This record gives sequence, structure tokens and C-alpha cells, in this order.
Amino acid sequence: MNSHVSTVSPASAVASAEARVAAYDWKALAGELDSFGCAVLTKLLAPEECRAIAGLYPDESHFRSHVVMARHGFGKGEYRYFRYPLPDLLGGLRTVLYPHLADVANEWNVRMGIDERYPDEHASFLKQCHAAGQMRPTPLLLQYVPGDFNCLHQDLYGDLAFPIQVAILLSEPGRDFTGGEFALTEQRPRMQSRVEVVPLRQGDAVAFAVHNRPVRGSKGNYRVNLRHGVSRVRSGMRHTVGIIFHDAR
Repeated sequence: MNSHVSTVSPASAVASAEARVAAYDWKALAGELDSFGCAVLTKLLAPEECRAIAGLYPDESHFRSHVVMARHGFGKGEYRYFRYPLPDLLGGLRTVLYPHLADVANEWNVRMGIDERYPDEHASFLKQCHAAGQMRPTPLLLQYVPGDFNCLHQDLYGDLAFPIQVAILLSEPGRDFTGGEFALTEQRPRMQSRVEVVPLRQGDAVAFAVHNRPVRGSKGNYRVNLRHGVSRVRSGMRHTVGIIFHDAR
């Protein structure tokens, strides 16, 4: 795919994203999501694509809002929410990742006794979001410098929330930055919380549970509550792009 993320046609962006996403072993990835609440898609983006997306950050024309985390108690660092239309590469990935993750999300809801089912296509789910008053795009580009971190949180944004999201690391650990590890915590009933630290390289993506997921226990399924964040960046600059599948109020 052309590394200039804003100059590829939407149709070719979706076709390219579809080919690369289909190449993963989704049965194995679903098993990891089921067992650990997260799964890594190695080398989802090429280095030049990572640099092209990170390079969008200073250009405000791509974004609808700019958040400085310290002003809201979210941590330290900053991020920008993309506006519609999304850059073609990101829009394509959002479209083609969704059906694979919807299969997992629907199984989770069955096991947790939740009636909601997610449609097969992302466009149909977005229509549900918009009908519920959630019309603002949620994919975002995050930037961290030394001392920055992201507090443990959940990206919900409204009553409708797709239960899995994807983050793609755009910078190379050890070269562009140090520290800044992605972390996931899982609060289990009547037990201490479990922590999962996910090692990523440039272009790797992690799919992870946003809020709740089911865990099989000796007496059936029980529900655990998850939060995610980023540890302190110790040197350099770290960029990440987040693909959230529901829109915001």
C-alpha cells in the first residue's frame, strides 16, 4: 500500500487492509483474546506507514479535537481525535478488523448473558451508534515524550460501546523511545487484580478488551473488568494510533 495514508483511494485501502488482516490466524488470535484479554497482530503496518501516520500529528486539519491529558487527570501526554473522513488506511483497517472481532464480542456476550449482538459489518454498527446520538469519530493519534504516561482507563464514550479495540505502535522501542509499555489490568471478583504487559514493536497492533470479558471458572463463566494504560516514557517520543469501533456522543 502507498505509505502516504491520505492519498490512497478508499476502495484500494479497504482491499489492501482486507488482504493483510485475512493473513492472520484468527482462530489463534481469538483464543488469546479469550484467555488473556488481548492478542498481538505482529507487523500490521509497515515502518513507512507508521511514519506516515505519526507524521499527521502536527496537521490539525486531520483532527476534530486535541486533548492534553494532564488537564483532565488522564496522565501526561496528549492525543488528537481524527475527524471524518478518516485517513484511508485507518478507515480501511477499522472496516476489515471489525468482523473478526465481532465474532469474539458476540461469543463473549452470550457467555456473559448479555442480549446485545453486534452486526456483521462495521457500517451497520456505526448506524446504530449514530441513531443513539454517538456521531463523533473515536480513532485517535497519541503522542508521548519523556515523563508522559497514560492512566488506567476504559474508552466507552456512550451507551453503545464495542467491547474490543486495537492500538498500533507507530514508534520503535529502543530506537525512538524507551519505557512506555502497554499494560492491561483485569479486576477479578474476590481476587487480586491481574496485570498483562504487552511487548510491541513498531507496526505491531494489540487487540484488547475495552471493559468486560468472560472468564471460564469452575462454576461457569464470570465477568472481569479491564482497564488499559501506558507506563512512563523514559526517553524519546512515542506515537500510537488507536482504532476504536464505536463513535462518541
